[in-house]
Amino acid sequence: MTRIPAHPLNDGTSLPALGLGTWPMDDAEAQRAVAAALDLGYRLIDTAANYRNETGVGLGVADSGVPREEIVVTTKLPGRHHGYEETLASFEQSRARLGLDYVDLYLIHWPLPRVDRYVDSWQAMIKLREEGLVRSIGVSNFTAGHIERLERETGVLPSVNQIELHPLLPQDELRAFHERKGIRTESWSPLGRGSDLLADPAVAAVADAHGVTPGQAVLRWHTQLGAVPVPKSADPGRQRQNLDVFGFELDAEQMRTIGDRPHRRIGGDPKTHEEF
Repeated sequence: MTRIPAHPLNDGTSLPALGLGTWPMDDAEAQRAVAAALDLGYRLIDTAANYRNETGVGLGVADSGVPREEIVVTTKLPGRHHGYEETLASFEQSRARLGLDYVDLYLIHWPLPRVDRYVDSWQAMIKLREEGLVRSIGVSNFTAGHIERLERETGVLPSVNQIELHPLLPQDELRAFHERKGIRTESWSPLGRGSDLLADPAVAAVADAHGVTPGQAVLRWHTQLGAVPVPKSADPGRQRQNLDVFGFELDAEQMRTIGDRPHRRIGGDPKTHEEF
């Protein structure tokens, strides 16, 4: 079983250096995938209310036999539930579907600046953390400006910002902002879903130099940036491969080779994207 390093967070908890993403699995697939991943050594599982698989994720955690306190379960607040009371109610729905006494990491899925209720939601999440129902609170797809507003209006910074991050969108400025603020960066779509990144000959050459796959080389790029990738896989063989990235190290030139390419988003722009 692979042992995964962990990063300390700004609230005194810690986050494994790599996790399992579960979108777009259904409940049955998520249950199998989560149980298999935990058996391999994964300890960070990522879901969301909008993935519609929280029930399956919770069953996978229960099936695994891994002690609950060893597992970091992340879920996310959907856009339709922004607001103080709405967030508290939505969290209870997520917690019930997961079948858990507490959630380790609760994130606001998107900021929805036009709706302009993410600060209200953040205040509710602070309350959930104070009550011990959530261990850590964070955000997803927030810009530096959104985070500065949370700090200005509540005095509480997120422990994590989960953002689109891959070699096609390395997010240098936002990652530097996170570092200054003590916020851990998590990477969604870490392998550049839907792009030809893993077929790139330059990435393949870096992988060949270490006797690994292009996917492993890219995931190693994330971990060396200090980001926490959460690649999705329901296949135990691929899960094992994705986890096996802590036994080699890319040199500075290889890091540049993987990250030096034209930038483009795969997902929505946090300044305008709305997902309810």
